[in-house]
Amino acid sequence: MNKKVGAIILIGICFQACAMAGRAPIRIEERVDLQRFMGPWYVIANIPTFVEKGAHNAMESYKLNEDGTIATTFTFRKDSFDGKLKTHTPKGFVRDKKSNAVWGMQFIWPFKGDFRIVYLDKDYTQTIVGREKRDYLWIMARNPQLSEVDYQKLVKISADEGYDISKIQKVPQKW
Repeated sequence: MNKKVGAIILIGICFQACAMAGRAPIRIEERVDLQRFMGPWYVIANIPTFVEKGAHNAMESYKLNEDGTIATTFTFRKDSFDGKLKTHTPKGFVRDKKSNAVWGMQFIWPFKGDFRIVYLDKDYTQTIVGREKRDYLWIMARNPQLSEVDYQKLVKISADEGYDISKIQKVPQKW
């Protein structure tokens, strides 16, 4: 690697470290019962990745494998309710066995993205999944619609964790 490229990479790492230095670690749920967390979740709102832009009827479903990994199926319709069905099947890995709230999500080997269960209601019907970087966020529920009161509560929790809530987009759901 030439010196110029190395310097650019070093400067980028320093900027990221400085940006993260002033923030407290993102909160995670103290304890997640993985069996109860498994199953389908409707994506109510998100700060979308490039893959999710234009998603309609987005759902994420989890299944605990015998080896402790999590089979994940993410489906949505692209750009409309009648759009092309898209399906992604990353594999989840529980990284924090004490809480079960910190996962690595592998879309492409060998890379595992950071996913954290930031909030989970006691009935396992509403959740917020985020990342330490606070770049992406998923507000999900067991039903395709949330009351405005519940939605605003989840947005407030996201704001309290340092997310830029102006980037949160509702995901159209019509079943």
